Amino acid sequence: MPRPKSVFICEQCGNDSPKWMGHCPSCGQWNTYVETVVKPIPARKQSESTPPQELSSLTAEAMPRLALPLNEFNRVLGGGAVPGSMVLIGGDPGIGKSTLLLQVAGAAVEKGVEALYVSGEESVHQIKLRADRLGIRGEGLYLLPETDLETIIERGTQISPRLVVIDSIQTVYQSGIASSAGSISQVRECTSRLMQWAKATDTTILLVGHVTKDGSIAGPHTLEHIVDVVLYLEGERFSADRLLRSVKNRFGSTNEIGVFEMRDQGLIEIANPSQVLISQRSEGAIGSVVVPTLEGTRPLLVEIQALTSPTVFGLPRRNANGIDYNRMLMITAVLTKRARLSLGNQDIITNAVGGIRVNEPAADLGIALAIASSLRNARINPDLVALGEIGLSGEIRTVSQLDKRLAEAAKLGFKACLLPPVQSGQKPPPGIQPITVSSLSQALKLGLENK
Repeated sequence: MPRPKSVFICEQCGNDSPKWMGHCPSCGQWNTYVETVVKPIPARKQSESTPPQELSSLTAEAMPRLALPLNEFNRVLGGGAVPGSMVLIGGDPGIGKSTLLLQVAGAAVEKGVEALYVSGEESVHQIKLRADRLGIRGEGLYLLPETDLETIIERGTQISPRLVVIDSIQTVYQSGIASSAGSISQVRECTSRLMQWAKATDTTILLVGHVTKDGSIAGPHTLEHIVDVVLYLEGERFSADRLLRSVKNRFGSTNEIGVFEMRDQGLIEIANPSQVLISQRSEGAIGSVVVPTLEGTRPLLVEIQALTSPTVFGLPRRNANGIDYNRMLMITAVLTKRARLSLGNQDIITNAVGGIRVNEPAADLGIALAIASSLRNARINPDLVALGEIGLSGEIRTVSQLDKRLAEAAKLGFKACLLPPVQSGQKPPPGIQPITVSSLSQALKLGLENK
């Protein structure tokens, strides 16, 4: 048996080196190498492996999914949890990760699916108190306060659950690695071992991952490469709204989001998030416009706000919350050059209300209207929504899935829509009046009430 050796591992990317280095040549970060003692793992006996199979001899069958009563959670996963998959959920401390996964486990056992909840941070009595608050009875839901990986797999094999929750992966350790729980080596090796167990037994594993100060999941980025799905639970610190967003999904789209509200009974699904996002909008507000956006297949009405004020510094400031910063700069330049708006001496602040991130070009026209409304102190019709992509020459370009966007706007009582010329075959739904514009100057003329 060879002796244990000491290596230095980068905390950001997992690159290892026989000596300490101040600058990581792999990810370019500084002062990220930590010393780790690695014990050699005894070689395992060669097991029977699956022989290679010819692609033409295989039949394509739909992969069965574990559909849960939580529709918002199923939406983000792409229709439900896939057996044998591993899902990593990250988020700020106290955002509701443990609450969400306990609700998922409770919903699974209601459908007759046995589940195992492994907690390395709380005792069974603490979990029982939360379950009582959430109204989870717990028949078929097993609790295991354990951090040793081999013990977790051994106990899980005895129960043979279809769903396993690990809260959290940073508390689990493997005895064959001479480093503390949560270190780079422990997180990487434990995740790989759990993935092997999940694939071999067709068990769905949900992992809780802590996040760093910059919002990324703690541990090397290889951790996100190992798992099948990476989800982030987001929300403002003083707001009850929570967004479940996917950044990686091997079995579905990464454009879907789930909308929840944190209450005493846990995370409650929001069936109509558009109504919630614009419920507190004040009619007749200056610099406010509603934009029909798309998050995957779901249309969402988002309120875009803008504020302009004369700068007191040499250079005007630009601030974008929930909106792509570079796109806001492009829209500001087009407004200055093509619409003749004097924005060179104005501080501009834009905001997407509700913590939503708006990245699609269809929101360009709404952002431009909000900025122009604040600059001219002009009111926008409260029954008007706006959508369209802005080109560098000031033209308004068409957007995709126009019928879904307008149908959502009409359902919530909006009467008119400022939009680019409608293509052949596209017909607005009844109840909403289309106002077509081909240029940014024409859109400002028709969109602002006080010329």
